[in-house]
Amino acid sequence: MNKLSSIFRNLSVGFVAIVILAFVLGWQAGHRDYQVSVKNYKPSFKVTNQLPSDQSQNIDFKLFWETWNLVSSKYIDKKALDPQKLYFGAIQGMVAAIGDPYTVFLPPQAQKATKEQLGGSFEGVGIQLGYNKDKRLVVMAPLKNTPADKAGVKAGDLILQINGKDTTNLSLPEAVNQIRGPKGTIVDLLMFRENDGKPWDVKLIRDTIIVKSVEYEAKTTPAGKKIAYISISSFGEKTRDEWDEAVSQALSDAPQGVVVDVRNNPGGYLDAAVYIASEFIGSGNVVLQEDALGNRQEQPVVREGKMLKLPLVVLINKGSASASEILSGAIQDHKRGKLVGEQSFGKGTIQTTEDLDQGTGIHITTAKWLTPDGRWIHTIGLTPDVKVEITADMKLSPGEDPQLQKALELFDKGEI
Repeated sequence: MNKLSSIFRNLSVGFVAIVILAFVLGWQAGHRDYQVSVKNYKPSFKVTNQLPSDQSQNIDFKLFWETWNLVSSKYIDKKALDPQKLYFGAIQGMVAAIGDPYTVFLPPQAQKATKEQLGGSFEGVGIQLGYNKDKRLVVMAPLKNTPADKAGVKAGDLILQINGKDTTNLSLPEAVNQIRGPKGTIVDLLMFRENDGKPWDVKLIRDTIIVKSVEYEAKTTPAGKKIAYISISSFGEKTRDEWDEAVSQALSDAPQGVVVDVRNNPGGYLDAAVYIASEFIGSGNVVLQEDALGNRQEQPVVREGKMLKLPLVVLINKGSASASEILSGAIQDHKRGKLVGEQSFGKGTIQTTEDLDQGTGIHITTAKWLTPDGRWIHTIGLTPDVKVEITADMKLSPGEDPQLQKALELFDKGEI
C-alpha cells in the first residue's frame, strides 16, 4: 500500500549517478536494475548473497572493496570501525545519492523511531520534522504541551545544528534519531526563524511524548451557532478509530457546522486521509496518484460519510503537509468547504515503505499525488480560500486564535 512521510508507511517529515554499494552485502529490496561483478579482487572477509539475480548492467566493485580495506587497515581509531555501521552507511549513501530527502534507508534505530511516531508514543522533545524548499531541516510542527512547544519552538523554524553538529545533508531519520533520546536527557538545538536575523540556541529536556492524533471540542460562533471543532495532529495508525470516536461525540452535540484543524500536521498514512475526506465528500476522487510514466491511478471516496451536509471549514498553515494537503486539497477541489489560514507546506510525493532484514526499513518515493482536479502542489502548497496570517510580531493573548475565530465568523455570515 502506498503511504505518505513526515514520516510515515504519507514523515516525513521527511523528507536519501546512484552508488550501488550495498548489493554486494546482500541488498535485496526488490531493485533489479544492476548486475554486480567483482573483477580480479577479493575482499578480506566473506561476502554472502553477493550476486542479485535478473540484472542488466555490470558494476565493477573493485573500488568499493579497495576503499573498505584501506579504511579498515589505515584509519587511526580502530574502535570507530564498526563493520555493521559501515554496511548500513553504504546503503544509506546509495539511497541518499538519489537526492530526494524523502527516499531514505532506515537503520534499526531510525526504523523503530519512525514506527513509534506513527504509533503515537515515543521519547523525545515533541518536534515533527521535514524539509523546506531548499532541503534544509525544518520544524513542521511542535506537538502541543511538549518540551519543544513549551520552549517556544514554532512551525517553520530551521534546525541548523543538533548537539553542535551541522544538519546540512542530514536525512530525516538521522535527524529524528539524534533529537530523540531517553527521558530526562538534554538535546541542544541551534535554530533560525525567518525575519529574526540571527540563530538562537535552545536546550530541550526529553520526555515521554504520547500523542492522540484526533481531538474533539465543542465551539460556538459569535452568534451562538454550535460548531464541532476536530483537530488532527497526524495521520497515524490509530487516526481512523480516533476520528470515528470524535465524530460520534460531535454528532451527539447536534452541531451546525464543522471545523477540521490540520494546522501543523505533517501528514502520515494516505489511507487515513482518504478515510477522513470520505466523511465529507459524497462521491468522486479524493486524490490521484501519478507514477514515473505519467500513469494516473484514481483514489475515490471509500465510504458513506456522516457529515456530508454539514458546512465545513478546514484550517491550514505552513506546517500542514502531505496527507493534510491531500485532505484539504480534496475539500477545496470538490468545493465542499473553505480553507482558512496560510499557504500550506507543499509536499506532493508519495512514499512506499518496506520492512527489511535486521530491523531496517526503506522509504521510497514511488509517485506524485495530485488533487482531484489534477493540481500538483509540491513545493508550492495550497492557497487558502480565506487568508489569515499569523506572524511572529503579532502580540496575541493566551488562547487567542485569529484563524479559528475567522472560521467561526464564516458560519455566521453564511459564507461557507
